Amino acid sequence: MRRFFRFFLLLIAVATLVSTFSPTALSTQTTLLVSSRNSRSILRYDGATGAFIDAFVPAGRGGLKGPTGLTLGPDNNLYVCDIFNNSVLRYDGRTGNFIDVFIPPGSGELSSPESLEFGPDNNLYVSGFEGSGVRRYNGKTGSFIDIVAATVPSSGSSLDASSFTFGPDNNLYVSSDFSYNGVLRYSGKTGAFMDVFVPPKSAPKLPAGLTFGPDKNLYVSDFSPDGSVRRYNSQTGAFMDAFVPAGSGGLTRASRLTFRPDNKLYITSYGSNSVLRYNSQTGAFINAFVSSGSGGLSGPVGLVFSTTSVSTTSHTSVIFAFGACMLTNFLSNTKK
Repeated sequence: MRRFFRFFLLLIAVATLVSTFSPTALSTQTTLLVSSRNSRSILRYDGATGAFIDAFVPAGRGGLKGPTGLTLGPDNNLYVCDIFNNSVLRYDGRTGNFIDVFIPPGSGELSSPESLEFGPDNNLYVSGFEGSGVRRYNGKTGSFIDIVAATVPSSGSSLDASSFTFGPDNNLYVSSDFSYNGVLRYSGKTGAFMDVFVPPKSAPKLPAGLTFGPDKNLYVSDFSPDGSVRRYNSQTGAFMDAFVPAGSGGLTRASRLTFRPDNKLYITSYGSNSVLRYNSQTGAFINAFVSSGSGGLSGPVGLVFSTTSVSTTSHTSVIFAFGACMLTNFLSNTKK
């Protein structure tokens, strides 16, 4: 009877060990991907510390020559504008391996693509220079659909668009450069021109990245040497303030920007080869999240934070093996 009581206690001990050492199956890891145009690569950094991890897409992989805009698709893969190949390339969102040329060179007369984003209709929108304006492609096949915005209505000149975004109203807001420096608004449903949302007199010298912030207002970066970020009323387009003043924290040629849930604003500073971080409520400089030249960063343009699931190492099998060994020894001794 005593032996069976000991056997029962041993079973409880093994079960306790298994439940104690069995960890959660999955955890999440956040990383920052940045296009390094001059080094022809996509670099990866720790999403919490900004420390360099690796070249997520090494130079030239898949024919990559001049990466600019980045976005993650509904399929969780990475889509990259290649300004020198006049194309959009697709890479595995977990490994960085090349998948395919999603939009072939010059498809729909695409030229010098700078930015891309999946729209409310799940199709892929791409903007660019040399009169490319904004073009739409099938979000699943990459085939050309139509030209959404091609000219500046007020002047009739070709639209050079470094960046764009969809607003809370689902309309399209476009940074117009060179021939007409301002922010234009187009219908998100029909592509019809609506208005000059931010006129040249209040726009940055070279409007670049733009996004809507946590306060629902529009933020536009200035790609001129006097890099800054300006804020505009989301209802009227009226200038509010220089949210990030010119040169704050070493900012020069502010390219793209993104807000994160950690109440921080991240900006690629093309002129200083870095990613700078600011308070999302006050615009105050915090630090160089990615220091100048880290990991070979040169000419940063696009940036995107990526969160992936990571399997956690389990010790359950080890504990089971140990428990089985103990039970075998116990049963062997009880037969003697």
